[in-house]
Amino acid sequence: MKMRRLNTVGNSLVEFTLVGIPLIFILLGTFEMARGMWLYATVAHAVREGARYAAVHGKDCSTPPNQCAATVAAVAAVIRDAGVGLEPTDFYLAMTASAPRTTSNVTLTPLSSLLTDSSTFLSGTTGVAGNDVIVTGVYHFHTALTAFFPGPPTPPPPPAPLGGSDDGALRLAATSRERIEF
Repeated sequence: MKMRRLNTVGNSLVEFTLVGIPLIFILLGTFEMARGMWLYATVAHAVREGARYAAVHGKDCSTPPNQCAATVAAVAAVIRDAGVGLEPTDFYLAMTASAPRTTSNVTLTPLSSLLTDSSTFLSGTTGVAGNDVIVTGVYHFHTALTAFFPGPPTPPPPPAPLGGSDDGALRLAATSRERIEF
């Protein structure tokens, strides 16, 4: 009888190992995927709000006697305020204004450094009706699952084109284009 109980205890441990550990990974994966989706939706919302704010403060805002021209820091502050839960050091932004059917070079800069830029965002010919305001945001999503799968130790990959260094984070990117009207 005693021998039978010992076998049962051993069976329970094996069954938990075979079922419990994969179940824990599925649970962690579900939470991390939900967190990633929430962060992506937040990035898209913040970028959209920043583009809208810049477009509204574009037309004739920099010509006297108007004083409504937005600075880069003001647009970045709108994006920071709309991006609740996003770490400014992991959030890279590019803000450009372009005429229809033209492309512009996009350089991503950390949001934390844009918050102190006091230059006027739209001025001269870029802040006129018919031009587009394009705001691109890339957020570095650091998931807890990378602790279990760290990847190859060497050699380090080349710098990432989507802002910052390649630190093993997933990049959540969103772009918003708003036309300056009126």
